[in-house]
Amino acid sequence: MRVSFFITCYNDTLFPETGKAVVRVLERLGHTVEFPAGQTCCGQMHYNTGYQAEAMPLLSRFVAQFRGAEAVVVPSSSCVAMMRDHYPKMALALKDERLMGEVEELLPKVFEFSEFLTKRLGLEDVGAYYPHRVTYHASCHGLRNLVLGDGPMRLLKAVRGIDLVELQGLEQCCGFGGTFAVKNADVSSAMLAEKTTAVLNTKAEACTACDNSCLMHIQGALHRQRTGVKTVHLAEILAGGEG
Repeated sequence: MRVSFFITCYNDTLFPETGKAVVRVLERLGHTVEFPAGQTCCGQMHYNTGYQAEAMPLLSRFVAQFRGAEAVVVPSSSCVAMMRDHYPKMALALKDERLMGEVEELLPKVFEFSEFLTKRLGLEDVGAYYPHRVTYHASCHGLRNLVLGDGPMRLLKAVRGIDLVELQGLEQCCGFGGTFAVKNADVSSAMLAEKTTAVLNTKAEACTACDNSCLMHIQGALHRQRTGVKTVHLAEILAGGEG
């Protein structure tokens, strides 16, 4: 398959290794990965903080960059949730019938990375090897908006060498929520403390998820406590090999 890759501005700026891992996995599976060079941001940060007018051009840009794609893969549940939940009403608000039609045609081809593997390709075993003790955090957008279900866990269970430990309170939010962590710092910190305690109770070497935004929040607390536990995006685990 010809797969168009949207890395997201967040990953491109802070977690480029995640993007490289996605490409390694897809190419290992025999797919051709294309990277439209003009891609920028999905508009989530603008739209969710009240700058909805500023987000509108980003919708048009995304459609222009990925128009005609066979499939669009995104290593971020929150960005895909932004597109599915808000792009149709953004196009409607712009009163652009052509854009509305293009959004309607494109969105069914847009997938979160693990969702693409399990639901579009029907895969669980992608040939990965990762000999470490790992626990999985289900991010809110993937769990509630995209309804990823146990797809990420099934991918992890098929990884050779992994010691996968279930996280207590799996469905509990880590407390990030973008600007929520800034505007409601005390509540966010309390939620984060519960999440990191659950992670440490697993004795895992690493905590993984489908969103680097959650992982950045969790990693901050783990690092400040000098726990030695790291965070790693699901794609980076699935890209692992015995070599």
